Amino acid sequence: MLLEWMDGAPRRVLALTTATCVGLLGFGLYLQYAVGLEPCPMCIVQRYALIALAVFTALAAAGRGRGWRLAFTALGVLAAGFGAFVAARQSWLQWYPPEVATCGRDFYGMIENYPISRAIPMIFRGSGDCTAVDWRFLGGSIANWSFVCFVVIGLMLLVLLLRQARPGAGRRAAVA
Repeated sequence: MLLEWMDGAPRRVLALTTATCVGLLGFGLYLQYAVGLEPCPMCIVQRYALIALAVFTALAAAGRGRGWRLAFTALGVLAAGFGAFVAARQSWLQWYPPEVATCGRDFYGMIENYPISRAIPMIFRGSGDCTAVDWRFLGGSIANWSFVCFVVIGLMLLVLLLRQARPGAGRRAAVA
């Protein structure tokens, strides 16, 4: 039944995915500004992945052509995969923190003071901030739940992409 809905209304699925991403971004801002949690460098990278995912799915939903929708859905799958990778790395750092966890520079300090070739490895090494678990829901940290969200959205977009890429899929969706 879910697959039939995805086949019949791919633009609605993409619009719902965009709304979900915007909601997750809003919740992250709530945690930052209302609860007072400061995002670590890896959290900020995950936010950028979520923004890219929202933009790609919005563009895919807004486009009229099948090729447009397929291209931006594929970019959405890549953004979700990247976000899942960063969230998984942060979860791993939280489960197995390094013996010496120092609080390094903040995200913008790294980008401003180092060339990008040095800043990116510094971000993925994490810092003491990235290993801290300041908030939990049902036993999972923000990074754990971020990973789950990225994986679910990425798999859903991948299924949508594969089903829409089949020959004749565009005609069935246009008729429905």
